[in-house]
Amino acid sequence: MKTTSPRNITHNQRGFTLIEVMVVVVILGILAGVVIPKLLDRPEDARRTKAVLQIKGLEETLALYKLDNGSFPTTDQGLIALVTKPESGRIPLKYRDGGYIKKIPADPWSGEYIYLAPGLNGDYDLLSYGSDGEPGGEGKDADVQSWEIE
Repeated sequence: MKTTSPRNITHNQRGFTLIEVMVVVVILGILAGVVIPKLLDRPEDARRTKAVLQIKGLEETLALYKLDNGSFPTTDQGLIALVTKPESGRIPLKYRDGGYIKKIPADPWSGEYIYLAPGLNGDYDLLSYGSDGEPGGEGKDADVQSWEIE
């Protein structure tokens, strides 16, 4: 049996040339320049989508409240009427034991949802002021409003 010493093994391994490495680095740089800005916008898109979903959930809960009690909570009673039975204004007679939800969620920007009933755009208006926390705004600062959600 013949043994092979490390000196007798031929190495057919080839390394990358500097030019090949530079081409890969340039390609990665171009991809990063295109992809990273798009990824940075994604958190804001996710927040807006979460706000839309939360508003839809609150709308369904408000519909249950109205089904049981014949009307929506007033502006003075607010969304908290979904958590605890109102003690002022029109007192609901068939309020569900334990309320309708456990707590009112904060909007994705840590603000409060604005609730007006009767609303200017329907039975009620439900909205978030968006990332700037101020009424109105455009683009990323635009409000998320129940009457504009499909």
